Amino acid sequence: MTLREDHRPAAGTLASVGGSEIRVLLCDDAPGFRALLRYALADDPDVVVVGEAGDGEAGLAALAELGPDVVLLDISMPRLQGLDAIGAMLACAPACRIVALSGFTAAEMAAQALARGAHAYVEKGTGVMAIRDAIRAAVAARGRPA
Repeated sequence: MTLREDHRPAAGTLASVGGSEIRVLLCDDAPGFRALLRYALADDPDVVVVGEAGDGEAGLAALAELGPDVVLLDISMPRLQGLDAIGAMLACAPACRIVALSGFTAAEMAAQALARGAHAYVEKGTGVMAIRDAIRAAVAARGRPA
């Protein structure tokens, strides 16, 4: 997981974000991967998946409609690429946290995603615990200046 330097949580905040439910939107063009994420996140009592989208345009519409706390956003998608969707999503919902997901290594893509405003970057192959940690870290850093 790669976090923007200005969004690193204080020590001890990855384990919990204060007991409130974290609302998550899944935005990935692979239905099987979304199903896997939904299933894996269902084990976490602090996280609830409020919606899904199969491309960046649908993700932007779902963000406006559902008001999630976090968007798990695939970088490579049809209609509106994840990198391009980051700015549009933050313009629509500035308090929302964007966790970029990708099959590309962090060395290849993380700097671009973070420079565009993503709060964290997670390689898809790192596992669900890294994704959960990124969700919590992004939410824990919400009150900090960008």
